[in-house]
Amino acid sequence: MSDSTSTERLEEKVAIVTGGSRGIGAAIVRRLATEGAKILFTYNSSAESANSIVEELGSDRAMALKCDVSKEEEVEKLVEETISQWGKIHILVNNAGITRDRLVLRMSREDFEHVVQTNLTGAFLAAKNVMRPMMKERWGRIINIASVVGLVGNPGQANYVASKAGLIGMTKSMAREVASRNILVNCIAPGFIDTDMTDKLNETQKDAIQGQIPLARIGTPEEVARVIAFLASDDASYITGQVLAVDGGMTMV
Repeated sequence: MSDSTSTERLEEKVAIVTGGSRGIGAAIVRRLATEGAKILFTYNSSAESANSIVEELGSDRAMALKCDVSKEEEVEKLVEETISQWGKIHILVNNAGITRDRLVLRMSREDFEHVVQTNLTGAFLAAKNVMRPMMKERWGRIINIASVVGLVGNPGQANYVASKAGLIGMTKSMAREVASRNILVNCIAPGFIDTDMTDKLNETQKDAIQGQIPLARIGTPEEVARVIAFLASDDASYITGQVLAVDGGMTMV
C-alpha cells in the first residue's frame, strides 16, 4: 500500500466520497484520484476547500456537490448526479460526520439525534442508494469510516460513539446482504489522526494521547487514505464485513 505501487489500480472506477473537502476526506479524494478513479465528493460548509480540490485534480477527475447526507432527497440527488456525469458507481466512502460533544447528563436529545442522523443514518442512505448501480456493475466497494471510539467508548461523546458503533454493526449486516453481488462492505476505524480536531489540542494533551499509542505518534490522513484505496481495489477482493483499526496499535487486543 505504498505510494510507489499500483498507482492505476482504480482506473475506470467511479467513486463517491462523502465529507471530502477537508482532513481525512480530502486525503481520500486525492488518493483515489491518484490511483485512477473519478470522484464526486460532498461538502457541507467548506465550499472554498472543495473548489480548491476540484481545481487541483481537474474537473475531468473530480466534482464537488454540497450535500447534507442526513436528508434523503439530497443523497438521491448525489447518486443521480454521479450517474449523470460518469454513468456508473463502483465505490462509496461514507466519511461525512459531525460531533456535538457533551456529557450525557448535559446532552440534549437534539444533539444526540443530529449526530446519529448525520453519521449513521447518512451512511445508511448513501449505501442504500448506491447498491442498485453497483449491482448493475456486479462490482462494488462500500467503505464506512467509523472510529476507534466506536470500539472502546469515550466520555463526552455518547452520541458520536453510538453513531460509530452503529456504523460498525451496519457494515457487517450490509456485507452479508450484498456479498453474492460482488459488493464488498468494510469499515475503517481511525485512531488519533492529524486533523482539525487534533490541531485544537495543546502539547500536554497530545503527549498524553501519544503515550497511549504503541507507535508513539499521531497518524496522518494520508495513512488512512492508503488503506481506503486498498479496500476499494481488487487487491482486497476477498475481504468483506471487516473492521480495520488504523490507530498505531492503540486498540489492539
